Amino acid sequence: MYKSFFSFICCFLLLCGCSNAQTAHQATQIKATTLASTLKNEQNIQLLDVRTPAEFSNGHVAGAVNANINSKEFQTKITSLDKSKPVYVYCLSGGRSSNAVKQLLAAGFEKVVEMPGGIMEWRAANLPEVKNTVTSNAKTISLSQYQALVKSDKLVLVDFYADWCAPCKEMKPYLDKISNDMANKVVVVRIDADANPELCKTLKINALPVLKLYKNEQLIWENLGFIEEAAVRKKLK
Repeated sequence: MYKSFFSFICCFLLLCGCSNAQTAHQATQIKATTLASTLKNEQNIQLLDVRTPAEFSNGHVAGAVNANINSKEFQTKITSLDKSKPVYVYCLSGGRSSNAVKQLLAAGFEKVVEMPGGIMEWRAANLPEVKNTVTSNAKTISLSQYQALVKSDKLVLVDFYADWCAPCKEMKPYLDKISNDMANKVVVVRIDADANPELCKTLKINALPVLKLYKNEQLIWENLGFIEEAAVRKKLK
């Protein structure tokens, strides 16, 4: 009797597990080139750009709807989407889109597809984008201007950042401190990646933050992602 009851419980739990697996909401990832092919072959795709409106205006994938993940209106905007159909999500380089994926799944979307490389990967693949004409106070730098910036008798530390990037914000105070403390030896240059998509594409910058250290116009060190102040100062010695 006990064996039969135990067998029944096991079968019941197994069936429940299978049922849950079949109905569980899904999250997958996709490359920029694959997304481009999907957009060509399928119509009425739900494509969500979760960056800021300014970033969106500066360049986005055709057909994308802008819903700023850091805005209070994000939840309101996603209610206009069909939860039974796949929704494709991207940001600049993956940080915000991963957060959006979690929120979309929690909201009941059955299938969420993320392009983790974001618009940076899209641009690196030379894929077309749409730009809106807006007035921006951000400084745009050409490649020739960049080359002039790193031409110095001092070390030149270039910081590629974005206003929305949490690690960038965390690193800024100590980079400012280095700029002051080591002014006789190091020039610190900060470049807004959002305002300089072409420059980032040329320099193959596909994620943030990025530090590049130059000596006599030659790149001698670079770092992707957050790095502690002590490690940076060690490279500047």
